[in-house]
Amino acid sequence: MIRATPLEAARHEIATNATGPSARDPRVRAVLDSTDAVSRIAEAMDQAWHELLATDWPQLRAICERDVVHRVGVIGEHGWVTTIESLHPSIAWQAGGIEIGHFPQVGTVRLAGDGLLLIPSVFVANIAAHLEDPWPRTLIYRARGTAALWGEQESVPRPDALTALVGRSRARLLLALDAPASTSHLARSLAMTPGAVGDHLAILRGAGLLVRGRSGRSVLYRRTPLGEALVGGTG
Repeated sequence: MIRATPLEAARHEIATNATGPSARDPRVRAVLDSTDAVSRIAEAMDQAWHELLATDWPQLRAICERDVVHRVGVIGEHGWVTTIESLHPSIAWQAGGIEIGHFPQVGTVRLAGDGLLLIPSVFVANIAAHLEDPWPRTLIYRARGTAALWGEQESVPRPDALTALVGRSRARLLLALDAPASTSHLARSLAMTPGAVGDHLAILRGAGLLVRGRSGRSVLYRRTPLGEALVGGTG
């Protein structure tokens, strides 16, 4: 899709967005102003994808998929107002519109019946938006579980009462089930094998800490009140 962007459209987007100090670097300007800027930028993004993200993407995607499952549950249980307001503390549903305190300089954006696309992300710290034509109006929000993902990569989890009781892997699974999830989602988000996840889930379910139920084509696990109490009592 990026490679198919007309050069005129690309130049307009570059002029609008490439305004920082790095955009004034002669080497950068040589790329941005070139006649093959679109293909060169697309190639750089393709290389960045394979070098930086491709290996970890199954785990990152699983976190986003779990977030979607969670939001669908919130819609069914509490409705759209609660769902939208739960995306970020600065969001409020006001008089038929969505007020976002994080973007005070934008003004009013009318959806005009075209809807609003919601995208969970493991990269945004707060909330982001796409408001430019011809793209869909979009809110990009921080997916649930993102902080735990980066935290686990930055430090070794410390032992606590829950880990000592049920073991590290089962403790991770219990803590990860703050929202219903399938075996495959848990395996990808925690970088565990599906077989190991299935074995641990069976043991936790047999102990009365989890229950499972079907949602469409997926079988989702969630904590029981006993599981919630066990997690709530840990350090």
